[in-house]
Amino acid sequence: MFCIALKCLSAIQKLAVLATERFCFVEFHPCFVFDIAPVHKCQKPVIAAIHGKCSGGGVDLICACDIRYCSEDAFFEIEEVDVGMAADMGTLQRLPKIVGNDSLVREYAFSCAKIDPQEAKTIGLVGRVFPTKDSMMTAALGLAKVIASKSPVAIQGTKVAMNFSRDHSVQDGLQFMTYWNMTMLQSEDVLKAAEATINKSDKPPKYSKL
Repeated sequence: MFCIALKCLSAIQKLAVLATERFCFVEFHPCFVFDIAPVHKCQKPVIAAIHGKCSGGGVDLICACDIRYCSEDAFFEIEEVDVGMAADMGTLQRLPKIVGNDSLVREYAFSCAKIDPQEAKTIGLVGRVFPTKDSMMTAALGLAKVIASKSPVAIQGTKVAMNFSRDHSVQDGLQFMTYWNMTMLQSEDVLKAAEATINKSDKPPKYSKL
């Protein structure tokens, strides 16, 4: 990555027209929102690897990802206020829950201040910071391979549970997982994992695709 948002001329030109035809915005805006929503809803974990400037819609996008890595040349901006609008594709909804500090997110959003890599790691926007783009990509691809070797049923269930629990109480989350596992624990993945553990196999189990 990454992304410098609101630099698409055609989109800006269309927005200029919509300024006088606001009713059409109801149809225009969801095209962007729904492009990002599938990242959050994707059954597989999504890893964002960020270098360079990540602003506007780029921040919206990474907030929908499961894991975020960045290199030391990365920086982040919620810059919509500087272009005369409020962020409207997920940053203001997701980032406070990611960071856990509503006041700080408001500060970033109101001031459009730059967030450097170390600050991004400190507040929890990214999980790891790497010295170079190449080392970051190596780590991201390595993690993806590790995740891909695990039970897809278990990985999907873990993501679904964490997404659900973020917006619900602990009790609701536990109840949700009770019903989820009533079905998912009947998969062959549990048996394969148990057999590998009992047999102390050096080879990881081979799981079927979903």
